[in-house]
Amino acid sequence: MTDTLRPVEQALPEAAPTASGSPQKLKRSIGIVGGTLLTLSCVTPASTLFVVVPDLFSSLGTATALTIAIGSLLCIAVAFCYSELGTLIPSAGGEYAMVSTMAGRLAGWLVFVLSLLVVMIVPPVIAMGTADYLAPIVHLNPSMAGAGVMLLATLAGLLDLRANAWITGVFLVLEVIAAAVVAVLGFTHSQRGVGSLTSMQVAGSGGHTDTVTAMLVVSGLAIALFITQGFSTAVYLSEELEDPRRNVARTVLATLAISTVIILVPVVAITMGASDLSTLTGGDISSMVTAWSNSAVGTFVSLCVALAIINAGIVMVIQNSRVLFASARDKAWPESINQGLSRLGRFGSPWVATLVVGVPGALLCFVNLDTLYGVTGVSVTAMYLLVAVAALLARRGQHRHTPAWRMPLWPAMPVLLIAVLAYILSQQEMTYLLWTGGITAVATLYWAFYLRPRRETRWLVSIPEDAQA
Repeated sequence: MTDTLRPVEQALPEAAPTASGSPQKLKRSIGIVGGTLLTLSCVTPASTLFVVVPDLFSSLGTATALTIAIGSLLCIAVAFCYSELGTLIPSAGGEYAMVSTMAGRLAGWLVFVLSLLVVMIVPPVIAMGTADYLAPIVHLNPSMAGAGVMLLATLAGLLDLRANAWITGVFLVLEVIAAAVVAVLGFTHSQRGVGSLTSMQVAGSGGHTDTVTAMLVVSGLAIALFITQGFSTAVYLSEELEDPRRNVARTVLATLAISTVIILVPVVAITMGASDLSTLTGGDISSMVTAWSNSAVGTFVSLCVALAIINAGIVMVIQNSRVLFASARDKAWPESINQGLSRLGRFGSPWVATLVVGVPGALLCFVNLDTLYGVTGVSVTAMYLLVAVAALLARRGQHRHTPAWRMPLWPAMPVLLIAVLAYILSQQEMTYLLWTGGITAVATLYWAFYLRPRRETRWLVSIPEDAQA
């Protein structure tokens, strides 16, 4: 399995050549501050709070904050796995490079497919929420607004990564302000005590109050894991982070801590400040903000959220294009596709891969994506499970002595994580499991009939030579 870990120059002498005949590599241009800004922007706390969390309120009611808190605790173990593997295998391929190196090519390929599902679905789903938060100023068709955001994010993704770090940093400040305003208003208009956070109630039909069961909380953990999932972006950016052996782990752990606070504190405030259980279950946070203050404040918060969604689109396109770039460099596709996806533009960004991510994302805004949150939750959970398996194997052979950040409580941490994530998967709706399983089955057939017979020339997972010192 260690044959997958090789320098780019050795593994791919013909891919995306430069004038010297060696493959193009992403340049190291950002430090821990820029990396954290980009990674936090991919978590996009405000857009997650306003777009994804309302779905949890509708099914979990007062148990939403508890579910997110449990998911955040699980994410600490996940972050430990990402931090150790990300410093061992600092590649733009992210999860698939790490899992391929530790658990074999097929496992890495399946992780790549799961990550591709997530990265292709999430940006347009988030982008379509823009129209709701621009409504105080202009009424737009959600699909048209989402497509516009995706195209704007694609254009921004073609720029230099350092410039994008500062662009997204400015937007991030605005969304943190919006989340802070929601938290302050919720706490100052509190209608119920801290005990409500564990009251496990949700508004049912006909004005009745239903009890949120433990199984509903477990089922909701897949979405809760997705809510803070963006901290993994630090691994995708590891080829462009300066001193990745130190900065990858720092960025992953710092991002998880900051994003959890930014998301969870307003959720607690909303739970305590909603006028009644029906309002909380409805999940219309903008209306709650307006009721707590006035229309001007509501409009300000809505515009900040709209900017946060645009910000998230930019960072997700940046992240996702790096995944495709790395897959082409690792020869996952027929040669003509590999050459196209691995091309770098004048700003050092993989411009073809950026377009391949952004343009289809704009088109997906016109598709009914109601069930795709569920598919995304299953995909994220399964991907985390395979990363945990890779972390369990990360101290064998030559990797035992490789300089890297090492997680505490190994191997107990990944073992416990594998057991918990497998149980969470078993509690998901069968429809979502079948969709994800079907796509994974098709990907396995591609592996069996195309990649595996060409194992000497295809799917040669690599890391940059300068990252192996």
